[in-house]
Amino acid sequence: MSLPTSSKVIIVGGGIVGCSTAYHLAKIGHEVLLLEKASLTSGSTWHAAGLVGQLRSNANITQLLGHSINLYDQLEPETGLATGWKMNGGLRLACNNERWTEVKRQATTARSFGLEMQLLTPKEAQDLWPLMDISDVVGAAFLPTDGQASPSDITQALARGARTSGAKIIENCAVTEITTENDNLVGVKTKLGSISCEKLVLCCGQWTRDLAATVGVNVPLVSVEHQYMITEEFGVPSDLPTLRDPDRLTYYKEEVGGLVWGGYEPNGIPWAVDGIPEPFDFQLLESRYDHFEQLMELALPRGCEAIIERTREFHA
Repeated sequence: MSLPTSSKVIIVGGGIVGCSTAYHLAKIGHEVLLLEKASLTSGSTWHAAGLVGQLRSNANITQLLGHSINLYDQLEPETGLATGWKMNGGLRLACNNERWTEVKRQATTARSFGLEMQLLTPKEAQDLWPLMDISDVVGAAFLPTDGQASPSDITQALARGARTSGAKIIENCAVTEITTENDNLVGVKTKLGSISCEKLVLCCGQWTRDLAATVGVNVPLVSVEHQYMITEEFGVPSDLPTLRDPDRLTYYKEEVGGLVWGGYEPNGIPWAVDGIPEPFDFQLLESRYDHFEQLMELALPRGCEAIIERTREFHA
């Protein structure tokens, strides 16, 4: 595709957020041009874990996530591309009385948002997720309309839907600068040439900070390393719910008969504070097994020895 000289709306970034923005704006009739510096999904989208949960403390965000669920339901029939979306439900554990009080409040909040979150006994939770030990579980909550998806597949489906509605998507077209005149937006400079626009939407994730800085806008964003593991296949049923264990900082989801599992260290490691290396497309970071060890220690009491033993891949 040749580089256009102008577009009403330019979106920078071809991950799931950028392609979703293009999809929705094109659907309502806007002239949209999406620019991606490499290939679609090549930033963090291609290896995102893919758990889909709806409930948040904010009603608007919860409703937005509910819209995502409805979108994933229709996207494959609409575009003909698989999305990996499964409404297999989401399970959240409480392992102390304080967390159980919080979970019960969340269930009340969920109902006020129109979501039917079910409160479960430890045994009922184990019936849904037989792989885990429940000796320290006080209670659990289950949201049947949560699930999991493939972020890369959803992105490609959104891109096809956007194109069908008239959006243009150009890959391998890095935006190097935002151009202004008298403090008004003019357009962008790319490695292939300049393009004028009326509106600009930055959906380039960890690259947003440096790009916004070209017009003096400070975006307080720093990437933090995240690590997860993928097990070999060992008979995990495809309808196993996603599992979040906030007291042990870990999460789990089924993946091709095995599991993806990871967590959120309290001492996360900032990455690329002084700038992102180039090129950085479809790349993983160096594994930090010592740093991940704390999550292994938290997962073991959940009865996850067998899961850890079957781990075959490490993503960072």
